[in-house]
Amino acid sequence: MRYDSVIPLVRVLTATVLWVSGGASGWAAHSIRIPLTDGFDQPVGKPDGNGYYVFRGFYPNAHMGEDWNGNGGGNSDLGDPVYATADGVVVYSEDYGRSWGNLIIVRHAVRPPGGAVQIVDSVYAHLDKRHVRLYQMVKRGQSVGTIGTAHGRYAAHLHFEIRKNLQIGPQQTSFARDYTNYFSPRQFISQRRQLGGGGAVVVPVDTFNGQGPSSPAAAGGAKPVPVPVRDPREAAKA
Repeated sequence: MRYDSVIPLVRVLTATVLWVSGGASGWAAHSIRIPLTDGFDQPVGKPDGNGYYVFRGFYPNAHMGEDWNGNGGGNSDLGDPVYATADGVVVYSEDYGRSWGNLIIVRHAVRPPGGAVQIVDSVYAHLDKRHVRLYQMVKRGQSVGTIGTAHGRYAAHLHFEIRKNLQIGPQQTSFARDYTNYFSPRQFISQRRQLGGGGAVVVPVDTFNGQGPSSPAAAGGAKPVPVPVRDPREAAKA
């Protein structure tokens, strides 16, 4: 495993790993105890996405996340910080290559008011750098990486998802691209900005069936996809 930023050990909050049997649930390896999150923020321009806009939104069966761009358009946001949307544990941090580039997935435990605990994944893709490693505990608003271009494949932006299905990982093609496996990110966050938090739960990890980085990491000379400056008409719809 390789990650792009050396983190002083005194600043790394590591998780307690519990080895368990997969049993009937199908979880393959082990679990980690994590705190229930106290709420969710936007992954850029924390906490509310200030200075950014969603250029391409969530569309079932087409685009399973949101593409966040800086208001300046183009590569104006290259290298800007990307933040953990909520408290959780890193379950994937690799340069996957292909269309993902540097990819981070964080797992969260959520208890809505009056509801049962939900386990969800947040996905941060096309990153220029990764600041966190596998099994690292992260806090809401902590920098996990920086906005990138997937090795020049796209103009700089953050592709961001929130998933229900904990088995998807980087290889999405085997899973339905709809609400059975995904949430609409902004809708999900807007309904969970402030939660009670408190307590901890055990969540499964290593649920991606060995989906490691692909090869090669760089995107083989693919031409960048231009991202225009924000259109005021689109801003009004956001």
